[in-house]
Amino acid sequence: MIETVKTPWHLWLVGVLSLLWNGFGAFDFIQTNTRGEAYMRASGFDQPMIDYFLAMPNWMYVPWILGVWGAVIGSVLLLLRRRWAVPAFGLSLLGAVVNLIYGQVIDPPPLSPEMATMKIMPFVIVVIALLLAWYAWAMAKRGVLR
Repeated sequence: MIETVKTPWHLWLVGVLSLLWNGFGAFDFIQTNTRGEAYMRASGFDQPMIDYFLAMPNWMYVPWILGVWGAVIGSVLLLLRRRWAVPAFGLSLLGAVVNLIYGQVIDPPPLSPEMATMKIMPFVIVVIALLLAWYAWAMAKRGVLR
């Protein structure tokens, strides 16, 4: 006999909010990588910050892609109630942590006083990625994700 686990209401809330948050990350990734300078300027980036992103080493695209697209895929898989959301969010967390280390230790971006609040964004992203990975793991453990 197959036991079915009722989907908790918060899975839909977390899944939709996650998809919106990570969808914006995907939009930002696309705009930044298609050299959307108008987008970057509208986002408040000054020329040194734009130059920083344009000069990013090629190897940094791997963790950035893992972080952004792992999170988008994880969000969709969470809404579909699939266990694969756990490793997708895990890869996203890994990408976010590598990006944090790169941007805080290896090559910090040139932040003008107007962009000083951007210094905390990598930490916010890692915390959200950690919470999403934990949430997906907890839902898988409870049998909500199949």
